[in-house]
Amino acid sequence: MARNKDLVAKAVWRALSVDDVESLLRVADKIHPNLPESADMFAERIKLFPQGCPALVSEEGDDFYGYVISHPIRRRQPPALDSLLGEIASDADQYYIHDLAVLPKARGHGLAQVCINKLLAFARLYPTTCLVSVYNTASFWGRFDFVLEKIDEDLKKKLLDYGDDAEYLERKNQQ
Repeated sequence: MARNKDLVAKAVWRALSVDDVESLLRVADKIHPNLPESADMFAERIKLFPQGCPALVSEEGDDFYGYVISHPIRRRQPPALDSLLGEIASDADQYYIHDLAVLPKARGHGLAQVCINKLLAFARLYPTTCLVSVYNTASFWGRFDFVLEKIDEDLKKKLLDYGDDAEYLERKNQQ
């Protein structure tokens, strides 16, 4: 068991590819069983904004432990759950972290923090970064300076698809 933990601790982030969608869906189904999203949605995000879509894999690349889907959006307009974008808006003015999913066996090694820090460095191109926090994870995101924001009725309705505990969080980026 210790050997397995050592292997997971040495996991690395690399770019997701469309070929990873099947592995990604297996992780998504375990982490988000009540928030299903389609292979088409994931494949589209990877194609539209590959630099915002890393995969967490073993050093050898044989094991798939997690992923992130992120991309620019228009401020306070995160896409509806399991929706296709068509394109990244040319007037996007906010960075959006759609999903961070890491299998339980890969947690506790600081791997998510490494990835989030890289994403936030890139997100500095935008005044703010936002996300929809689920499963009462706002305190986790608070470590990265995300705070709960007041939202309008349209955004409240959109968040209902993410579950009763969904919260809209935002952070100001250092520019």
